[in-house]
Amino acid sequence: MRDLVILECTECKQRNYNTDKNKRLHSGRIEHKKFCPWCNKRTVHKETR
Repeated sequence: MRDLVILECTECKQRNYNTDKNKRLHSGRIEHKKFCPWCNKRTVHKETR
């Protein structure tokens, strides 16, 4: 039930993080606020497909 997803920064569009999610509990795209090394600040990272 867990799938690997890639998180992308919404400001600079860099793909920074890999994580997994439970498809049964989170059917939509996930968002996390994480540190982006290219922007050098905390930004919202969204799941890419």
